[in-house]
Amino acid sequence: MTAICFYFQIHQPFRLKNYRFFDIGNDHYYYDDFANDDIITRIAHKSYLPANEMLLDIIKANGKKFKVAFSISGTALEQLEQYVPEFIDSMKELAATGCVEFLSETYAHSLSALEDVEEFVAQVKAHDEKIYQLFGQKPKVFRNTELIYSDDIAAMVASMGFKGAITDGAKHILGWKSPNYLYNAASAPKLKLLLKNSKLSDDISFRFSNSEWASYPLTADKYIDWIASLPQEEQLVNLFMNYETFGELQPQQSGIFEFMKALPQFAAERNVQFWSPSEVISKLKPVSEMSVPSPISWADEARDTSAWLGNTLQQEAVKKLYSIGERVRLCQDKRIKQDWNYLQASDHFFYMSTKHNSDGNVHSHYSPYDSPYTAFTNYMNVLSDFMIRVEAQYPADIDNEELNALLLTIKNQEKEIQALHREVELMRNNIVKDLTGDFKDETTPAPKKEAKKTVTKKAAPKKTANKKKTTK
Repeated sequence: MTAICFYFQIHQPFRLKNYRFFDIGNDHYYYDDFANDDIITRIAHKSYLPANEMLLDIIKANGKKFKVAFSISGTALEQLEQYVPEFIDSMKELAATGCVEFLSETYAHSLSALEDVEEFVAQVKAHDEKIYQLFGQKPKVFRNTELIYSDDIAAMVASMGFKGAITDGAKHILGWKSPNYLYNAASAPKLKLLLKNSKLSDDISFRFSNSEWASYPLTADKYIDWIASLPQEEQLVNLFMNYETFGELQPQQSGIFEFMKALPQFAAERNVQFWSPSEVISKLKPVSEMSVPSPISWADEARDTSAWLGNTLQQEAVKKLYSIGERVRLCQDKRIKQDWNYLQASDHFFYMSTKHNSDGNVHSHYSPYDSPYTAFTNYMNVLSDFMIRVEAQYPADIDNEELNALLLTIKNQEKEIQALHREVELMRNNIVKDLTGDFKDETTPAPKKEAKKTVTKKAAPKKTANKKKTTK
């Protein structure tokens, strides 16, 4: 028996407008609202909405036998709520079937796991709260930005309570091993790892409509035959891809929707099942541990982080951004908090890539800029203005020792506030602690209780007087 685990990524950044050097200090709004509205609306109607309808039809036709997972960034959800609210309703309908699992990730689709641990934890928490608010699920499996993963990240993810994570089955890490097994993290043995089968995933997401491909046309029965023909001990095929595969990367006229609808029928004939990531973790046991000393991802040929940190432009931009992380977390200004999230999106650094050949073509295809240098200049102009705003609240001349002291004070104040809240709650419930340490309900109103105490105190002198009188 072999299981297919489908996972789809949905992410859209808040794209920046043309921000000139002379705007620094004068214009604090950084976004191209027209482009953001146009792109998310176009992709949603061309891909996301029809794909949701397709999945709902498949689930209705196959009951609980067909399952998929989604990882949707917080920035994408915000744009969809604002510009395409019908998508949120559509996704809620899918969630209600019980056949759709939502994964955890960073809210801003950021590189915080590599640069700022505290920010990473805060973003994961914010993202999962957003997922619960919209879809009523608490994510159990973690998926980092662009499947970025390492032993250090595994330790952080495990410490946050996740039982599983998904990443890429990078060849330079696996070597002779197959991605079609469940593994566990070397740095956190209890954390189970699902690895992308790049070949079979890309057959759908990139090669499906390529008429020059040797296996063209790809049909559902042929595809299921490939999976069913895998060695019997290989029980798991993880198919991870962007949701734009359906309708955007692979046009609807290519037959991609019909291909997906036909998969369950042929899968059932060959005893191939569809599991969610949580099901995989609960049903399978890891075959061995996987050690990843340096970060990997699912991007570019190298499958590392060079797509975002491969040149000095990208490294300088990321370094400058995260240098103010502690100060931003001290701010209470909602606009600064919001901009901080939007400026962390990994896309901004992806546009600065100076790679060539096939990798370079992918970067330039998604970039709204004429060149990586234009992307860098525009971003740094925006970041300069943002840093001025942050510094106005928490000046750069405050050294790290003072800043840490300030952070400690704020944390202590938060603890005191929480203690006061608990005390107020106890008072609201009218509960007091008696002399033995037990709790009892206070039924007598406070004023009357005080009156009783007063009477008792008056009675004591009277008894003393009587004793003296008797002695005489």
